[in-house]
Amino acid sequence: MAKKQSKRYRAAAKQADLEATYTVAQAAELLSKMPASKFNETVEVSANLGVDPKQSDQMVRGTVALPNGSGKNVRVVVFTENAQAALDAGAEFAGLNDIIDKINGGWMDFDVAISTTSAMASVRKVARVLGPRGLMPNPKSGTVSDDIPKTIKEVKAGRVEFKMDKTANVSIIVGKRSFAAADLVTNIEAALSSLVKAQPESFKGKFIKSLTLSSTMSPGIKLDIKPYTAAATAA
Repeated sequence: MAKKQSKRYRAAAKQADLEATYTVAQAAELLSKMPASKFNETVEVSANLGVDPKQSDQMVRGTVALPNGSGKNVRVVVFTENAQAALDAGAEFAGLNDIIDKINGGWMDFDVAISTTSAMASVRKVARVLGPRGLMPNPKSGTVSDDIPKTIKEVKAGRVEFKMDKTANVSIIVGKRSFAAADLVTNIEAALSSLVKAQPESFKGKFIKSLTLSSTMSPGIKLDIKPYTAAATAA
């Protein structure tokens, strides 16, 4: 299997100069020409940021509503006292203490966790489990809400969260390899716009140091950062 992946990687690398930088439109077109794997790969845009991740006031996180969706079947769990209403609104799982007990027992078969405001006091009991996995409901990411039907709809329609890691890198899902290049471009631009808006007010240096577009099995295609560096400075 590794040998086949290596051949595919080399074939993909022939489609682009991996040392050059490209516009978003050019990169999306190049990616569409690279050999695809047998599964529908996830496409991400990754950024290396100039902030200091050790500084609490320089944390970068946010959400983006992808205009063309994420292409992912999002499994939603809702922490709420009114489980049936959340299930009727489209959540795969809902409840409160019963869900918390399942999570403490190792259950993690969901992609996004949403909580009502009143349920958060109980949800904090599993913060140490959900937090490291990026699944802890948070008002800043829009996953703590008292309008559960609206929040479920937005999450399933293509709202994705992003959060900087300890090395000042952040990756944002922007779609699937099956997407048309034009649809990927629209999603990527939306994601980068949200990233620029997430620049901490306390940070005054070069916010975005590098950008790369890739799919699960493809090499990274470098993106021209100048349009987004200028936008970040203006922001």
